[in-house]
Amino acid sequence: MAAPPEESAAIHTEGLTKAFGSLRAVDGLSMTVPRGEIFGFLGPNGAGKTTAVKMLVGLSAPTSGGAWLLGKPIGDTPTRARIGYLPELFRYQGWMSAFEVLHLHCQLADLAAESHHSEVEKALVTVGLADRAHDRVATFSKGMQQRLGLGVALLGNPEVVFLDEPTSALDPVGRKDVREIILGLKGRGITVFLNSHLLSEVQQVCDRVAVVDRGRVVASGPMQELLGENRIRVELDGIKKEALAAAAPFGVVEQGEGWLTVSGIDREQVPDLVAALVAAGARISGVVRTQTTLEERFLQALER
Repeated sequence: MAAPPEESAAIHTEGLTKAFGSLRAVDGLSMTVPRGEIFGFLGPNGAGKTTAVKMLVGLSAPTSGGAWLLGKPIGDTPTRARIGYLPELFRYQGWMSAFEVLHLHCQLADLAAESHHSEVEKALVTVGLADRAHDRVATFSKGMQQRLGLGVALLGNPEVVFLDEPTSALDPVGRKDVREIILGLKGRGITVFLNSHLLSEVQQVCDRVAVVDRGRVVASGPMQELLGENRIRVELDGIKKEALAAAAPFGVVEQGEGWLTVSGIDREQVPDLVAALVAAGARISGVVRTQTTLEERFLQALER
């Protein structure tokens, strides 16, 4: 297998495919994840996201194509020791304490025995469970169990962390806590591969995203590039042709009931837009700067 074109990439795939009989769960997946970024991996249910993650972490062998993790082919044993993984569905024995769960996973990961205590303590602090270290898992809320799963994924100072739906079933406070942990990982230079269907969460934390459908990437790029142009929404009393003509030079104009939007306008041009509308006789009651949401772009990509 040839070396990946981008040696500096955390993850690189070329034509990665996984077939189950006649069904191709992942069909020629090609993408690149730079190191040190938070990468959102998005798609509808059944798009092949979890299957792709399982191949990347070495739990499933591809049918064809290639993939590299930290510059090495997937499945490379020393490289697997440099990643962390939080699966979507996980369970820990309820009679164990958080400390015991983490200590057990230190052993399973074959970490040096003398490092176990410090690894567990660091993980507990990172995920905010230091004060519940010796409480049984059975007493934990869903959010606390999710934190514990994150702690397990962070043992051994991984360079890449795969998180499969880390905020599913969490309330807004729990999602905020997990979001802060993910941003903290980026601050430490860790690459985060985030598989999620909660697009509002992805939009808040990710540097780059890929949208997959039927096992293929249908849209990808830096978050701001994918979201595209800024828009200005102007609320006004009655929209006359004079107002539409005044707004036209500033960008693409869309008209609604009592409002119009101008896409592609520079922030510095907003006062000029307002002045032009007023000069055209418009009575303005509000001006709001908006941007295309990730959900809109997601749906557009799937429609295409």
